[in-house]
Amino acid sequence: MPELPEVEVVRAGLAPAVIGARVVAVTAHDARALTRHDGDSAAFEAALTGRTFEAAARRGKFLWLPLRDFATTPQALIAHLGMSGQFLLRPGGAPIERHERIRIDIAHPAHGEVAIVFSDQRTFGSLALDALVPTMDGAPGGWGTDAAVTPSQVAHIARDPLDAAFSDTRTIAAMRAKRSAVKRVLLDQAVVSGVGNIYADEALWAARIHPETAASALSPEVAARLLDEVRAVLNRALAEGGTSFDAQYVNVNGQAGYFAHSLNAYGRAGEPCHRCGTPIRRIVIGGRSSHFCPRCQRKR
Repeated sequence: MPELPEVEVVRAGLAPAVIGARVVAVTAHDARALTRHDGDSAAFEAALTGRTFEAAARRGKFLWLPLRDFATTPQALIAHLGMSGQFLLRPGGAPIERHERIRIDIAHPAHGEVAIVFSDQRTFGSLALDALVPTMDGAPGGWGTDAAVTPSQVAHIARDPLDAAFSDTRTIAAMRAKRSAVKRVLLDQAVVSGVGNIYADEALWAARIHPETAASALSPEVAARLLDEVRAVLNRALAEGGTSFDAQYVNVNGQAGYFAHSLNAYGRAGEPCHRCGTPIRRIVIGGRSSHFCPRCQRKR
């Protein structure tokens, strides 16, 4: 599943193409891509057509494109990529893509006609029109926007570690209040958003913390070190365009990320630890694979 770096790469790629662009046509090929939308395909197409995108924003794994031209309640086009969702930018009139679910044809004042294609092989991703609501802390909603609003479907999602308004103090307190395994807490989007299985394993390896350690057992200093390592691994992944193990994660131009070549723990079961040479182990926590070094990451 795409995590923060992969979604941010997509947001950054969409931004120059969509900001200031007007929607001239919408084609919903598959209603399964609108499971988060309150209405049918025809209503979605009609409500979005003629609107203008004013930003491209992200919090955690959620993307949204705020809209101008609203009658009463401010709205945004919100997207969650699910496991295999892709946003692709294509020239106007380009042929239908494999697994294409929704196409949004736009006219940009500088770039002309562009097709935004939402493609999704496994159909767990979704688009929707959603009302924008004030943020609880009064800070901008997320990356890519100065407006202190988020879609209502994102309001319960915690800020991510790269957000300027992210609070280490509040997050450490929330983590240490949990008795669950720290790996599970890192995946809890109500505590910290944007961190999924890959980057949780990588941050825990870097911080030398066993994934089954109770979050409540972490000292404030160790929890702070873990958050620092989360930020470091997310920033490194962003610099390499995200992590791609197959063709299902690509940026808006169809290009894969390269961070998979830099992984220290995730997916390396049986391979030597890059620090000490001990074989990396794989266990299951909460139904998810977890990879760690049994020597460097001792359970305490």
